[in-house]
Amino acid sequence: MSPRWGIGLAAALVTGAMATAMAQQAAAPAQAAATSSGPIDTTCWTTADDHNNMKMQLGITQLRPGPSGTETAPNHANYDEATANPYPRLPDPLILKNGKKVTSANSWNKERRPEIVEDFDREVLGRVPKNVPKVKWEVVETANGMVGDQPTIGKRLLGHVDNSAYPGITVDIQMSVVTPANAKGPVPVMMMFGGGGNIPGGTQPAGRGGFGGAAPNTNCPAVAGGPGGGGARGAGGRGAQVAGAARAGAPAAGGTAGPAGQASRGTPPPAPVAAAPAAPAAARPPQDLPATQQLLAAGWGYVQINPTSIQADQGSGLTKGIIGLTNKGQPRKPDDWGSLRAWAWGAARGLDYLETDKAVDAKKVGIEGVSRYGKAALVTMAYDQRFAVVLIGSSGEGGAKLHRRNWGEAVENLTGSGEYHWMAGNFLKYGTAESSFGSKNPGDLPVDAHELLALCAPRLTFISYGVPEKGDAKWLDHQGSFMAAIAAQPVFRLLGAKDLGRSDDYTKEKMPDVNVAMMDGQLAWRQHDGGHTDGPNWKYFIPWASKNLKYTPK
Repeated sequence: MSPRWGIGLAAALVTGAMATAMAQQAAAPAQAAATSSGPIDTTCWTTADDHNNMKMQLGITQLRPGPSGTETAPNHANYDEATANPYPRLPDPLILKNGKKVTSANSWNKERRPEIVEDFDREVLGRVPKNVPKVKWEVVETANGMVGDQPTIGKRLLGHVDNSAYPGITVDIQMSVVTPANAKGPVPVMMMFGGGGNIPGGTQPAGRGGFGGAAPNTNCPAVAGGPGGGGARGAGGRGAQVAGAARAGAPAAGGTAGPAGQASRGTPPPAPVAAAPAAPAAARPPQDLPATQQLLAAGWGYVQINPTSIQADQGSGLTKGIIGLTNKGQPRKPDDWGSLRAWAWGAARGLDYLETDKAVDAKKVGIEGVSRYGKAALVTMAYDQRFAVVLIGSSGEGGAKLHRRNWGEAVENLTGSGEYHWMAGNFLKYGTAESSFGSKNPGDLPVDAHELLALCAPRLTFISYGVPEKGDAKWLDHQGSFMAAIAAQPVFRLLGAKDLGRSDDYTKEKMPDVNVAMMDGQLAWRQHDGGHTDGPNWKYFIPWASKNLKYTPK
């Protein structure tokens, strides 16, 4: 870890804690407004306002605090495997709710898959509303450029979301498409969460901010998480910077501190440590090329889509962006979609465009992301069966990690004010200590991460992690994600795909050694020896995907 990164992370931890306290102090007026009848004035709506509003809708009076990612803290996360599985029995993905066993692909597709999707919609990720407006894509710039030594043709696009029903919110999805200039026909592409604002050889557009098309209101007080501030969690271009850094092989920025020291953002906030002195240039191992250059060299193209141009990455933004647009600026209902589902919806609209682009083989489009965007990539793949392949990078809790595991980041972190916006409002119930319905815990969830992975079957699904020693901290629970992959195997086999080649006993199966790939089938796993990035796995992922998609550059 570089000294500059360590200092920045420490500052973010302190700033995040202070910001949360400020937000809680400012919550009372808007909370009172939320109890009145009629529309709520959300002009200066803060994260604390929104979080409290959802708790009131659900009848929740107290949430359990999430564990801390700082191991010296009194409420530090558990890292003892002996106590890591308090709810060891997972829901069976091949048992219908009526108790019958699923024994055919037809039964899975027509009966069991819809049941699992409904549970995720209602309790975990939220529903995409029926009134979600259409998107009209505009190519605003085309340019010839170079990525390394690869000549390219790039298109910069804006996806204008129809806001005629509520003109107060504008959403323009930022996306770029880059393909090899020398391609002899349509090429497969990987869509990556992050970036999307510029193309090789093009002009860089002015920044729009990251509030899903709604600019910050400068008349509001700069309260943390509010549209006038944002504190340490500003939803601007940071996500794209993190994703870009990860693809270049650099450590992505870690999480910040949530309420009461909770870690947040799906990335670990360990105590900063001084970096070791840099090795002489001659002694350094050769660095992998950026993923974009590797893809182009293999005859692929790439797409970058800006998640925060779809939906802000903070609770105060839930009355803005695509979620706010469909709700006409009002707070969510408990089963409304969260940011993860909104980002996945935006990626699906991007695929709509790609189906019209003659330079792209729309039957061979993949989706990729790291950390919170690794979660979004998994959600995208699970819901939209048009995507052919997914690379899920270091996704942790809310991604490939089992919710039922007591290791590192927990459900209670996702229900706190730092991360709840990723999920449906109903998900808060599973972090509840006191409420009108009593208390619930992760063991009460009707579904878990292995079933989200199962929804990807039989398509190509690659789960990627790094190592704690390099910054992919144990907070992410690598073993918990491997267990989820093991538990998803029966569905992959049922649908004619090859699995990891292990037994289905997720309580006993352990991860292979670092850098030992499990890539013989359509479900794949590889833990590289780098940090919080999927960068070191691209050179394995691309040939694996090309082979399984039967793609050879012309």
